[in-house]
Amino acid sequence: MMLTRLALTILATALTLSAAQAQQSPMPDDIAWKLIEIGRAIDPPKTAAIYAPLQAKEPYAGVKVQRDIRYGTAERNLLDVFTPDTAAAAEPRPVLIFVHGGAFIGGNKRTTPDSPFYDNIMLWAAKSGFVGVTSTYRLAPNFPWPAGVEDVASAVQWVVAHAAENGGDPARIYLMGHSAGAVHVATYVAHPEFHKIGGGGLAGAIMLSGIYDLTATPLGDQEMAYFGTDPSRFKERSSLSGLQASPLPLMIASAELDPPRFVEQFDLLKQAACKRPSGCARSVMLPQHSHMSEVYSINTEDDRLTREIAEFVTTRK
Repeated sequence: MMLTRLALTILATALTLSAAQAQQSPMPDDIAWKLIEIGRAIDPPKTAAIYAPLQAKEPYAGVKVQRDIRYGTAERNLLDVFTPDTAAAAEPRPVLIFVHGGAFIGGNKRTTPDSPFYDNIMLWAAKSGFVGVTSTYRLAPNFPWPAGVEDVASAVQWVVAHAAENGGDPARIYLMGHSAGAVHVATYVAHPEFHKIGGGGLAGAIMLSGIYDLTATPLGDQEMAYFGTDPSRFKERSSLSGLQASPLPLMIASAELDPPRFVEQFDLLKQAACKRPSGCARSVMLPQHSHMSEVYSINTEDDRLTREIAEFVTTRK
């Protein structure tokens, strides 16, 4: 396939790995080129077409899946639980909750009924010694701010209450979100007024390609469908200052081919987090990856992100 001038420009700016780093990269060259051709656009269908063939299909060997458990009263207050289908571990397992993206107006804990996404994240979690939980939430415009963070709070409350019965450790719950989901996770950490359990119930939070300062760049229509159109409310609804004040261990990531504003927001939070008395966030810039590939690649041989997640959790046992 012929590369466009745009793709060649992206290639020149995006593939910044040294020769040694490139040799160590687990991303095949053909996938790297396909991501370059997509560029900095957020394109779930094209990215899914690249990664779906690499993902497991149901039924999943060695993993028990509980679908559509209700954690609240709203129609979309549903979650799935993934646990290793093995004998109980000697010690309770850490729990990883994943909150999907979708620009605040779409998305689901499973993109379609037969999709491998975001089951792929849960399968990685289960085989890596976690209990995995993926949840969905109410969407704008019918349910604007603060519906998303309220639902995250309810999901965390449910997980804390039911962790032990699923082999999980209620003292080691990690909340992870991508894109709009990262915004909801950040809001939950930064705004303790939404917590439904004392202290928030988390051992750490992981945010992938989120927006943390609503005043830094103009909001799009989808973001305003959730946060509203009144700029005077954007600062108080942002999470940057609250994240800076929080003592909770944080991990943040962005992708090299993310749209520029996500990279800018990553840098903002990285700098702000380093001003915390509790120390900097674990910060990861994923080379070669795009906004969607950073999560669609989870549970493939490209383990650059999941290695970081595992180490983030392991250092906090």
